[in-house]
Amino acid sequence: MKAPDIVTAAEVAHLEGISVALIEQPYRVAGRRSPARAPQLDAAWVAVVNRLRSGELAGLRLIVGGRSMGARVACRTAEATDAVAVLCLAFPLEPPSRAGKPPQNRLAELEAVIVPTLVVQGERDRFGMPPPGPHREVVKVPGDHSLKADLDALALAVRTWLSRIV
Repeated sequence: MKAPDIVTAAEVAHLEGISVALIEQPYRVAGRRSPARAPQLDAAWVAVVNRLRSGELAGLRLIVGGRSMGARVACRTAEATDAVAVLCLAFPLEPPSRAGKPPQNRLAELEAVIVPTLVVQGERDRFGMPPPGPHREVVKVPGDHSLKADLDALALAVRTWLSRIV
């Protein structure tokens, strides 16, 4: 939650008059370094969003998002959370190959999202560059997977997209 790109996106949203709830991944709260499997992460995310929707965020339109693995979770759960849009910071399209494992591609997770989606990706991201799609805009910014090389470019991309979504 303290990553520079997340902080920047949250600040931009606040400046646009959008309320932001930052959510720590459960495995991080538990002090673990490795995340749980996708079904567990998704279930935890949906539970948190449903809790917020029944309280603080009741009646509000919801834009979900995250960085890296959190962006994957936001994409996979966009429909279940009734999100109106998805913000992906540094979406990990292709994880680095491991000996003995076939290459992976996570484009299907992005393709499944049918609401407006922004992917902000470092132009040198070792996890690859997602293509734009029917509901998806991809903005390349200077830097790598951390997205901290040019926070002004990230802020501009998020601000421009939010102004069209909200």
